Amino acid sequence: MVLVPRGLPRAARPEVTALVGNGVRVLLAGLFANRDATLSEAALAEFQTYYAAHAAVETRPFPGIREALQILAQSGWGLTVCTNKPEAAARALLAELDLLRWFAAVGAGDSFPVRKPDPAHLLSTLEAAGGNADGAIMVGDHLNDVSAALGAGLPCIFAAWGYGDPAMSAGATAIAQTVAELPELCERLAPVWPADPSRAA
Repeated sequence: MVLVPRGLPRAARPEVTALVGNGVRVLLAGLFANRDATLSEAALAEFQTYYAAHAAVETRPFPGIREALQILAQSGWGLTVCTNKPEAAARALLAELDLLRWFAAVGAGDSFPVRKPDPAHLLSTLEAAGGNADGAIMVGDHLNDVSAALGAGLPCIFAAWGYGDPAMSAGATAIAQTVAELPELCERLAPVWPADPSRAA
């Protein structure tokens, strides 16, 4: 919605997917650069406003996500979201999908001075949820998730069902091929901690 009005070719899904993961600014800057154009602050602002209002229009949870979140919560895991999306869009998306209620905090791309792969983004999100790195596990489908977890000294489960290329799993502690594997993997990676709300996944 910011390319075509400026006379630039529409982006195809594979092009967008290849640029996802480093935040809206990097995504749009890449799309504009691919068209020999420069991203303006006005275009960025337009996109952020539009995205916050339409983030859930064609978005659905992966099959089994709600069930996995319920199992993890009932097992005593505290849950947080650490994303490079803008916070307004992330919260709107989670609320529209009826997922926001599961999470104690949402650490977004504009919530702190840093963002993934900087481990401080992950650690700050845990702190915002009232927790810390002790017993926490990162679950993600991008190299930035794995890198942030490694930098924070946390085990990482790579979500192979997500959009990230399988090569991005390098360095992850474990790989979950399906959502249904998450609860068991979390327990396996944190066997010495009893179930209590201070843990986070």
